[in-house]
Amino acid sequence: MSENNVRRNNQGPMMGGRGMARPAEKPKNFKATMSKLLQYCKGYLPAIITALVAAAAGTILQIVGPDKLKDMTNEISKGLPALIEGVPVMNNIDMDAVAHIAWLLVFFYLGSMLLNLSQSLMMATVTQKISKKMRTDISRKINRLPLKYFDRTSHGDVLSRVTNDVDTIGQTLNQSIGTLVTSITMLFGSLIMMFYNNWILALTAVGSSVIGFALMMLIMAKSQKHFVVQQRELGRINGHIEEIYTGHNVVKVYNGSKDAKKTFEDINSKLYHSAWKSQFLSGLMMPLMGFVGNLGYVTVCVVGAALAMNGTISFGVIVAFMLYIRFFTQPLSQMAQAFNNLQRTAAAGERVFEFLDEEELINEDQKQKQLYNVKGDVEFKHVKFGYTPDKTIIHDFSANVKAGQKVAIVGPTGAGKTTIVNLLMRFYELDGGEIRLDNIPISQVPRENVHEQFGMVLQDTWLFEGTIRDNIVYGKQGVTQEQVVSACKTVGLHHFIKTMPEGYNTILNSKASLSEGQKQLITIARAMIQNAPLLILDEATSSVDTRTEQIVQRAMDKLTDGRTSFVIAHRLSTIKNADLIMVMKDGDIIESGTHNELLQNAGFYAELYNSQFEQSA
Repeated sequence: MSENNVRRNNQGPMMGGRGMARPAEKPKNFKATMSKLLQYCKGYLPAIITALVAAAAGTILQIVGPDKLKDMTNEISKGLPALIEGVPVMNNIDMDAVAHIAWLLVFFYLGSMLLNLSQSLMMATVTQKISKKMRTDISRKINRLPLKYFDRTSHGDVLSRVTNDVDTIGQTLNQSIGTLVTSITMLFGSLIMMFYNNWILALTAVGSSVIGFALMMLIMAKSQKHFVVQQRELGRINGHIEEIYTGHNVVKVYNGSKDAKKTFEDINSKLYHSAWKSQFLSGLMMPLMGFVGNLGYVTVCVVGAALAMNGTISFGVIVAFMLYIRFFTQPLSQMAQAFNNLQRTAAAGERVFEFLDEEELINEDQKQKQLYNVKGDVEFKHVKFGYTPDKTIIHDFSANVKAGQKVAIVGPTGAGKTTIVNLLMRFYELDGGEIRLDNIPISQVPRENVHEQFGMVLQDTWLFEGTIRDNIVYGKQGVTQEQVVSACKTVGLHHFIKTMPEGYNTILNSKASLSEGQKQLITIARAMIQNAPLLILDEATSSVDTRTEQIVQRAMDKLTDGRTSFVIAHRLSTIKNADLIMVMKDGDIIESGTHNELLQNAGFYAELYNSQFEQSA
């Protein structure tokens, strides 16, 4: 049974609309996050490097193209009319040489296309595998996190890390790394080829592009912090919407729409401003690089024309430079966009790694003790516990429960009833004292082995989308249909299930209309199938009407027969037949005994019981 399905105790840190926990405000730097991401992807590095080599090779073939176009232009120029003493003279064009160069260009560009396609295919495959691995790691991490993490973090924020942040990492890695390698190769390759052809024109082209480099670096430095804020606020708004949607009826009944809307608008406004700033700054890249590219064309044409008139360069060099200037300036905008995407990846990766680095439950593989054939004797010895170090909830709790006893834990809200159950199942670790199960300290037994000894029926029924049978046998292997039917007959659910369209194979979803009582009976049948030696009943009848309560109560009586049972109840009329009633107040037991004994004592329990009787009367 997953720890995360347990209802939070009232003493735990509250989390809601405005008090919702936020991700860390202080972001890690870009280099540190990208280093972590690289380390995370090390298993895929051979494939990534192969893809990047293919991208670089394809780009190099493109870069060689203009130099061959220069040769072709010069060959054609030889065949153009020339003036000898003012008389036009026709020269023959060497078509064999032109055809040879043309076929070389076809080979280069076709090879470039195939290499780039290979790179795209490999990167798409790798990035999706990385995203899948990351989602799997997050899913496994969730099951290793202590409940205290979820006490202080909204579910929506966790979901945002699984969906938005992981998708951002996958998409931008796929789009950006290949683009970055291609752009860098194109930039330096074209620079080398320009200096190879003519250093004067090369310096002219570089000089006109320096301003683009400077502005690009400035914009990148300014936009990173806005991308970080954007991802953080996206997580907050998801968390807020998830909470408000889940409690929509409560929000409406208590006229909380105005406050909820105000909180939403506050988060939405911050998300708007951070997204606007990040997108605006990244949007400046394209027009800026377009201006730099056009400026490069103009300067190259002017200087190139002057050099050609002087006979310093041939006409083919100018043609080649017109392509090289595009090759040189275009990567600037592509690199800028790739860096922006990598910044978004760093912001998302920071949140994902922050989650993966959260403190986990202590690994207990080394623990050798196991609970077998548990009878159900439970002993609490001077238990002390607090959800936070500065606030102790359970001060000095001691109790002895014999196997097969039905123990009721009662007391006012905030007394520590559910906390005791959570500690018994090791959902939280003790600050002091000891809990023993069959005289074995549960701290010396693996946590999962402790969970196996308990069945649970909670106030909030949890059913998933699946068949009725799947919901009943949840987490239990090798259950026969006869056992399922027998459990449902025992709790009085079999007749109702047979009236359903597909019987036990009826899918439970939004279209399957079940009452709270019927849902509760399914969870009781689930606990019966589990057949654990100990049982937790936490306010299991509080959300049903009186008549349904009697049906559920009869089912629970059959469920508790022969099992050590801990019953948390506010309706004291439901625990009259308990073998032992422990009355808690402020984290300690102040009274214990049977129902009649406690009434005769005329203490706190009698006061609680009589007040309920007077209210019902």
